[in-house]
Amino acid sequence: MSELLDVVILGSGCAGNTAAIYTARANLKPLVFEGHEPGGQLSITTEVENFPGFPEGIHGPALIENMKQQAQRFGAEYRHGRVVHADLCQRPLKLETDNGEQIWTRTLIIATGASARWLNLPNEQKLIGHGVSSCATCDGFFFRNKKIMVVGGGDSAMEEANFLSRFGSEVALVHRSDNFRASKIMLERAQANPKIKFITHTVVEDIYDVEKGHVTGVKLRNLKTHEVYDREVDGFFVAIGHIPNTKPFAGQLDLDADGYIVTHGGARTNISEVFHAGDVQDRTYRQAITAAGAGCMAAIEAERFLEAEGH
Repeated sequence: MSELLDVVILGSGCAGNTAAIYTARANLKPLVFEGHEPGGQLSITTEVENFPGFPEGIHGPALIENMKQQAQRFGAEYRHGRVVHADLCQRPLKLETDNGEQIWTRTLIIATGASARWLNLPNEQKLIGHGVSSCATCDGFFFRNKKIMVVGGGDSAMEEANFLSRFGSEVALVHRSDNFRASKIMLERAQANPKIKFITHTVVEDIYDVEKGHVTGVKLRNLKTHEVYDREVDGFFVAIGHIPNTKPFAGQLDLDADGYIVTHGGARTNISEVFHAGDVQDRTYRQAITAAGAGCMAAIEAERFLEAEGH
């Protein structure tokens, strides 16, 4: 067995970095695996204007780097890579990384986040943060009096469209059929909103930027008539759900039907040595500030557990 660690943190977004700051200040020498998307979703966010303490806003990657440096200042160690297998039934906990390294730890904080589902359109990824988003609460403010499009047919899409109608001059909601997964009350609320126009039996084939570096329009295809046409939009929001990054823990941690960690109070899971933080458990808020708060909670829970165990 290699060196036994007190704390391992999986994920380096707001939740993981905050957990690292708190556990490092408690002299627990945390090891942080940065994960498949170092920095989490903020790493692909241009401007963050709703994180307290930055009246002029801050770029997402800069905020993440500041948190990382703060944690490193107190002794946190960061490594590239992610954990692909975990044995949470043995003591100490055993982890295996994507390069075959084996790690043993007394406690584990899972802050692996949830990845947005995307449409896999040709220009989609390069325009994330430049008009393409999966978070209306994060980015809606930037589209005041602009033309906005939302893609999706569930409660999330209806909620995003209603929220964005506060800012945009118009909101087009695109769905591939006229049957919606959304609950009746959410659908009726969106349909009653005069700013929201429903475009059904339609799919998006591409997003345009016309070499301007930001979204300028989309190519749509009507599934009934097969008509292909362009529509001018300034903001493009994908609301087709998220995928929690919990695959290595399936069958060991309590997960709900969608794969999110089921909380057992505070930041605790069904395994006493394992704690959760951020979007890997939170399907409701998914904000940088709530993730940071969850990271703080998980760190304090881990510290108290270790203290109670005499470590």
